[in-house]
Amino acid sequence: MSILQTVTPESATGEVAEIYAQIKQAWGHVPTAIQAFSANPFLLKHQWEYYSSVMQHPTLTFPLTASIRMLVSQAGSCTYCIDMNAGMLMNMAGWTPEQVASTRADFKNSPLTPKEKMLLGLVLKATRDSNSVTALDLQAAREAGWSDGDILDAVNHGARMVAADIIINGFKVERDF
Repeated sequence: MSILQTVTPESATGEVAEIYAQIKQAWGHVPTAIQAFSANPFLLKHQWEYYSSVMQHPTLTFPLTASIRMLVSQAGSCTYCIDMNAGMLMNMAGWTPEQVASTRADFKNSPLTPKEKMLLGLVLKATRDSNSVTALDLQAAREAGWSDGDILDAVNHGARMVAADIIINGFKVERDF
């Protein structure tokens, strides 16, 4: 539920029902955070296609993308997203609660690889103060082995998480986990 009128999986019809079926097949349920996009089927479809592509990214690992979501959401005070991604790191990536807590306290202490930590740091810098990102930051990411496409994808993922946090917090999306 949220203060925005959304379509529940039980009442979905047409295109929304089709998208919900895809989500349910992939994730086992349709999170309320995704249901928030059902007020506009175009945005729902776009959001689902985006999540599907991120989950299959050839170089950005699941732990990295979940860490991006968790830490960007931490800066945006979106407890739904913080806790959802912390749970995903524990349940799907095998992280311990201590590893999640350590990552939340300082991403440099996460179990990510040094290369991933470097990119995560760039994403956090960009989402917290985009004007602070410099050509040297991108050069360091390239030297760590990231392509410009990877850098763009990771920063875009963080930026989209800022937008999702605004939607989830602003429309008071209730936790469903």
